[in-house]
Amino acid sequence: AYDIGLHGVVYQVNKWDPKQFDWDKKLADADYVGPTCQYCHMGGGHHNVQRFGTVYTSMGMSMADRGAPIWKEKRDRWASVCDDCHSPRFAKENLQALDESVKDAGLKYRETFKVAEDLLKDGV
Repeated sequence: AYDIGLHGVVYQVNKWDPKQFDWDKKLADADYVGPTCQYCHMGGGHHNVQRFGTVYTSMGMSMADRGAPIWKEKRDRWASVCDDCHSPRFAKENLQALDESVKDAGLKYRETFKVAEDLLKDGV
């Protein structure tokens, strides 16, 4: 997802330019043209990649447990990373759009699985 998203494309285009990505600098001191995976997932030198993970189920953010205190805490922490470069409104609106995408994807997955199941039952 990163590679085909805006941040990943910016990285792929600029990664060899030392003015854009100076790999000799510590992450905290770097002023990159766009975020790397490490910027969003390993902020502050943390090595627990899932601390700022975007995979909902690994964050305890499955559809079933939304609204739980840990979900809000992790979501707020996630949005705070976006706020480093974007407005708080931007982060909130994009997280809401992601929520809708996750719901839509879940519905499409179930529909597709049902079609495949029915085909299997029909001997296809």
